[in-house]
Amino acid sequence: MIAILTEKPSVGMDIARIAGANEKHDGYMSGNGYMVTWALGHLVSLALPGHYGHSRTSAASLPVLPDPFRLVIRHKKTDKGMVTDKAAAKQLSVIGKVFDRCDSIIAATDAGREGCLIFQYIYRYLGCTKPFKRLWISSLTDEAITKGMASLKAGSDYDALYMAADCRAKADWLIGLNASMALAVSSGTGNNSLGRVQTPVLAMICARYRENRNFIPSDYWQLHVTLEKADARRRFRYTEDFKEKEEAEKLFARLKACPSARITKVERKTVFQAQPLLYDLTALQKDCNIHLGLSAEKTLETAQSLYEKKLISYPRTSSRYIPEDVFREIPSLLRMVLRMDRFRHFEGGIDTLHPETRSVDDRKITDHHALIITGDYPQELSSAEKNVYHMIAGRMLEAFAPKCEKESFLIEASFEGLLFRSRSQKVLSRGWRNVFDYPEDKEEDEKDADENPAEFEEGENAKAGGYSLARKKTMPKPLYTEAALLAAMETAGKNISDEALREAMKGQGLGTPATRAAIIETLFKREYLERSGKSLLPTQKGLFIYDAVKDMRIADAEMTGQWEKALADMETKDGAPGTFMEAIEAYTRRITAEVLSLRFPEQSDNAIPCPKCGTGKVTLHARQAKCGNEKCGLLIYRKCLNRELSDSHIRELLSTGSTKLIRGFKGKKGDTFDARLVFDQKYDITFSFPKTEKNDRKKAVKPSGCSRKKKM
Repeated sequence: MIAILTEKPSVGMDIARIAGANEKHDGYMSGNGYMVTWALGHLVSLALPGHYGHSRTSAASLPVLPDPFRLVIRHKKTDKGMVTDKAAAKQLSVIGKVFDRCDSIIAATDAGREGCLIFQYIYRYLGCTKPFKRLWISSLTDEAITKGMASLKAGSDYDALYMAADCRAKADWLIGLNASMALAVSSGTGNNSLGRVQTPVLAMICARYRENRNFIPSDYWQLHVTLEKADARRRFRYTEDFKEKEEAEKLFARLKACPSARITKVERKTVFQAQPLLYDLTALQKDCNIHLGLSAEKTLETAQSLYEKKLISYPRTSSRYIPEDVFREIPSLLRMVLRMDRFRHFEGGIDTLHPETRSVDDRKITDHHALIITGDYPQELSSAEKNVYHMIAGRMLEAFAPKCEKESFLIEASFEGLLFRSRSQKVLSRGWRNVFDYPEDKEEDEKDADENPAEFEEGENAKAGGYSLARKKTMPKPLYTEAALLAAMETAGKNISDEALREAMKGQGLGTPATRAAIIETLFKREYLERSGKSLLPTQKGLFIYDAVKDMRIADAEMTGQWEKALADMETKDGAPGTFMEAIEAYTRRITAEVLSLRFPEQSDNAIPCPKCGTGKVTLHARQAKCGNEKCGLLIYRKCLNRELSDSHIRELLSTGSTKLIRGFKGKKGDTFDARLVFDQKYDITFSFPKTEKNDRKKAVKPSGCSRKKKM
């Protein structure tokens, strides 16, 4: 009898059917000389500090460095604390009995680092010593399973992959738990945590927030001219921007003296906008956040529900490609999608017999292939399930539809040596873009169909129909949305200077598709973040934690790059697990000592003496600043007309009673003006204009919404 262990029940059922194990039992299938059972993900994990006798955390007990590490049945959090997961314990007992009744084992957990870890932890926890082989497949078609079962690999072939996964799990345990316990000791509170991935993500959000809030815009100027031909017009822009107004005005005066321009270059060519690749989990989460307003966690939860209903493939995938054997099923799946009311309009837009192949590549698949629908037609779905299902189904149409075809124009015009340029694109065939018709799919320089700008021939003279000198302002990088943060996590490390570390993080980033949603939600649970519309803002607590640890390596994505390089070396047997763990233990001692040395005063530097009551402290928050004295009620909102007040603006106002001149306020009628913000005698905010600075404050104009008395 041969035992087969898979990672999930659904995979177990598929393999059991192919193996001929058709007799159903509680937790396993049997028949034809096989017993097929399954894990429920990570059934076995590294024991928590309490299992080593560390029931109470103190500075003297840290760091905790288990030797050896213990394996325990998966635990879950309850109101009574961490307890053994009963479902995990029950299934682990089933697996143990199956192993006992068999002579050998086939490890059929997912083909990747984590899949190797799941099998080996179960195998070792049960004390099993029976020989095992490895089923290594990246898709679950009947063809792939049959082929894989006929070419099983030696279990020892994947020892290096398991050791890398084991080292990664232990390193995360050592650094994450010790740093978090040290933070609990130094801060005096329990709802704090640090981690190899969590802390760099917090640092990214806080750094972007500070950069955005403290950004001081600067002016620059752009020079434009409109050329006419018959009844059509085309706008051209000077090839350089100007930082100095005087230089721009001088050139503008010279330009206006030119009644016409000579067309020096006309370049037109056909270009193509490629189809998007199929979804992996992160790409799905980004689009669901942008188009549906769903959080990463909600998207994963919904996709998991669709997977359990057998409507989509495995959602926790990091691949955006499918293998050749799965591609053979695509034509029938596309025809199924086109029968849905949501996509009937695209029926003539795709050749289902000969679909495009951009998303087909066996070499770019590891554990799982890209997200696709199955052949089961959806019946009763919740609103969220229906929307996410349509996102995945629609993306399949996009991925296998023709490219978007466009005609690109580049025209250059010379005004007595001054070079102006106009770029535009005209859509000839929308192709895949007709599936959803998202505005975000429109590329830069692409004109609307009804714009029809003038076209010129090289060498002709064109009449100038208008000139303009536009003042522009530099803009700060926007605050992170969840979609933008997921993208940043996915590409973290691309700016690392060390080429080897940068390469090690390529395709890795911070976290994995399966863990990124949980990491973001942890930051909310720790009260490090809050949402403002779609934007993610750090809380006062999150900013203080960031300030405390931002210069430590735990907050630096480069550390993850070093880990990934060492683990990649281990997978190819070029790295030694013992050497890696020695370095991790040394770093654990260092980070624990650094975090224990932090001091958390009752009032941080962010608290400013209140100028109104003189006794309270004003604390700066993401959307407002307010006095902690309930009887005072001083409250300043960051939003003042169209401007966001920076930390420095508010600090100036609180400490001196006035800000510096702030440019670019916009009134109710759309007119812009510059002004200082000042307190009046009642500590309401008013405008002080440059021409009236010496006048009495009572003459200044009071803006609406900048300050408000707090209701008692």
